[in-house]
Amino acid sequence: MDFVFLSNVAIAAKHAIAAYGLERVAIVDFDVHHGNGTEDCLWDEPRALMVSIFQHPFFPYSGDVPMADNMHNIAMPRATKSAEFREVVTQQWLPLLNEYQPQLILISAGFDAHLEDEMGSMGLVEADYAWVTQQLMKVAARYSEQRIVSMLEGGYDLSALARSVTEHVRVLVDD
Repeated sequence: MDFVFLSNVAIAAKHAIAAYGLERVAIVDFDVHHGNGTEDCLWDEPRALMVSIFQHPFFPYSGDVPMADNMHNIAMPRATKSAEFREVVTQQWLPLLNEYQPQLILISAGFDAHLEDEMGSMGLVEADYAWVTQQLMKVAARYSEQRIVSMLEGGYDLSALARSVTEHVRVLVDD
């Protein structure tokens, strides 16, 4: 739907399942847009779990009603800030991920929910991206031998994107 022609994360999940026999692949999506392509590709794949946040209502105007039980989309209102985001991660994502015990975590790393990114109207900052990455690293250490693949999905304010990606990668490398 204009932003993505191929769902790299969905392709990676299907490849990990087919080529390596993984039974539990988790997709974590923190892009400002709902990952409708990922959901379309994986809603009927029982070996995949998707947890996501996105601004709603906002393009592509989907996701508020997940397509299947393995899709856990959290529609967030405009102006969502750090506290609300971290509460969703702590109260909803982490319990689901810990119950699921993923053998691989794939991150749809969209940094367009940043406060300075005019594409959307959310209010995350670099510290939020570092924090969520730390939380995912803990899950990966527990269940997947630290296997995480992060794919850049969005970010339109170049300064905010650069700072956010730097923090995200710093955590991936340092932890």
